[in-house]
Amino acid sequence: MSPAGPGIVREALADALAASLEGPLPQGTDRRVAGAVRLPGKVTSVLGVRRAGKTTFVHQLRRERVAAGLRRELVPYVNFEDERLAQMDASQLGFLVEEFGRRVPGASAKGPVLWCFDEIQMVSGWERFVRRLLDAGGAEVVVTGSSAALLSREIGTALRGRGWAVPIYPFGFEEALVHRGADMPSDASQLSAAARGHVEHEFLRWLEVGGFPEAQPLDVASRRQLLRDYVDVAMLRDVVERHGVANVTGLRWLVRHVLGSSGSLFSVEKFHRTLKSHGLAISRDTLHQLLAHLEDCFLVRTVWMESDSERQRMVNPRKVYPVDTGLIPVFDRTGRANVGHALEAAVLVELERRRCEVTYVRTAEGYEVDFLAREPGGAMHLIQVAADATDPDTAARELRALAEAGRRFKRAKRWLLTLTRDAAPAEIPSDVTVWPVYQWMLSAASGD
Repeated sequence: MSPAGPGIVREALADALAASLEGPLPQGTDRRVAGAVRLPGKVTSVLGVRRAGKTTFVHQLRRERVAAGLRRELVPYVNFEDERLAQMDASQLGFLVEEFGRRVPGASAKGPVLWCFDEIQMVSGWERFVRRLLDAGGAEVVVTGSSAALLSREIGTALRGRGWAVPIYPFGFEEALVHRGADMPSDASQLSAAARGHVEHEFLRWLEVGGFPEAQPLDVASRRQLLRDYVDVAMLRDVVERHGVANVTGLRWLVRHVLGSSGSLFSVEKFHRTLKSHGLAISRDTLHQLLAHLEDCFLVRTVWMESDSERQRMVNPRKVYPVDTGLIPVFDRTGRANVGHALEAAVLVELERRRCEVTYVRTAEGYEVDFLAREPGGAMHLIQVAADATDPDTAARELRALAEAGRRFKRAKRWLLTLTRDAAPAEIPSDVTVWPVYQWMLSAASGD
């Protein structure tokens, strides 16, 4: 397809720019982001799965800057998913600066301009344009994208280390409560029986519904159809079209498997044999690439085994999780309850939201610990997730794994995360902290 005609592109860009400079700024549920959002001289790259709320977060940044005193006309916004901008050439982006100068004369004297570009990776060569904006001075830039690899690669090369990634995930539990207008406990560790029951009910609902904003008010059938559509669009736009994938059937098998088997160990070799037994021809290398593409577009999250040996890390299976718990019942075919799987997936995404590096641990004795989390500040946590640890055999297994792993990672604090407070084991070692997952999640919101 040839680049869009200059007249059509200029009209679309002018329309988008004019709309962004007029009227009230779009509203939405404020998102919680760990760490800094902007750094001087850096491009803020807002990354995440489609429909998680990246655009809403960009408008949140615009509102915050205006509330802090920046003039309304200095926060322009352009969405490049406009069909009139399909296949546009990066050389046409310069028109935006010219048009902005005409609409906001003397902008440079009024303060820094916060340029916000939604899904800008649709424009080939966009990174050179953004670098020119930064080099010219007087501008801050926020971009969004649905591919971690694409944006990080482009920012890392063309922008020469001037990118700052900010991941946005579907609503966490606290964000979902705010979005629904539900009561937020000030201290989730000090709740009456009635208040605790209410929070636990809301938490179970969130585990089932997931955190995609549009899915929150829907009935079960509508929600599941919406989430299937999300997955289909992610596969088509972020994997098939972007990476030129030819084996779409193999991709669909892979997606159904990883989204319906949350937290399971995934081996490309084993899955390759499964596909071969069904008469599907696909190479192992292609399966590795497809899984990487699914992670790049944030549809799935993978966890490697903790190891000092790169070879050992590579040959051992990974654990694979959906980015949102609402996807689990959509793709699960076992008919079993998914609470335990959903709980583990929710904990992983929350750890990523807090910018932790996450692996899983397999001890020399054959025990497994769900997560070893390294916080940005250096603190380490060994984390077991168990929906219900009241059964003595379950408690013994989970606590034994923590003890064995703790001998290897002596600095790591040991946590057992359960579904509810009443799901804790009867006897808890003094070096193990037991949290209901909802309490652990809400502690971050309250700053504990």
